[in-house]
Amino acid sequence: MTVLDPVVFRELPMIQKIIADETWLEGERRGCPVASDDPVVRENVCLVILRVGEVMRRSIMASYEAALAAGHVPLPVVHEPHAA
Repeated sequence: MTVLDPVVFRELPMIQKIIADETWLEGERRGCPVASDDPVVRENVCLVILRVGEVMRRSIMASYEAALAAGHVPLPVVHEPHAA
């Protein structure tokens, strides 16, 4: 049985929003649509995550710990050997 970091799953929607925002911004800069896997978009996403990642993780961890203390959040358990 593998127990995964519960904070990672709560970070994913925030990271997806950062990717969407950076994709849109790069499209605005270029004046045409760009893919979310564009190298410039990837670099910008990494820079944003490096800038706000620690604060984002602390905030998520604090809310997770509060919910766990209140008995509201089960730990995710993955039964697959190749889960991330």
